[in-house]
Amino acid sequence: MERIFMFLGGINATIAIALGAFGAHGLKGRLTPELFHTFETGTRYHLIHALGLIIVGLLLHGFERSSLLHISGGIMLLGIVLFSGSLYLITFTGVRAWGAVAPLGGISFMLSWLLLAIAVIRKG
Repeated sequence: MERIFMFLGGINATIAIALGAFGAHGLKGRLTPELFHTFETGTRYHLIHALGLIIVGLLLHGFERSSLLHISGGIMLLGIVLFSGSLYLITFTGVRAWGAVAPLGGISFMLSWLLLAIAVIRKG
């Protein structure tokens, strides 16, 4: 399972960097400053949590049977989809109602890091 989380982290980092480059070179000047900031926030959190998935995978290598780490990684991936995904949708559709989804992603991020911390302190 550790390889899956590291793979997902690598894929998500690639996507976040590609979207960040697209934003910097293709969207700047085409979006309002507010929407551009929204997009940048989405890519920043996307990349941070892609690295978080890699950390989960690396920790699982040492704590192979850690259900808390498995759950942490799953919730972190969910957070990427909910938080960054909703910000991307706001940017590309202009539908601000997607903003109601972002807090669920933020809660997912916080919970995933908390579970990771508990797993480490418990050593698995």
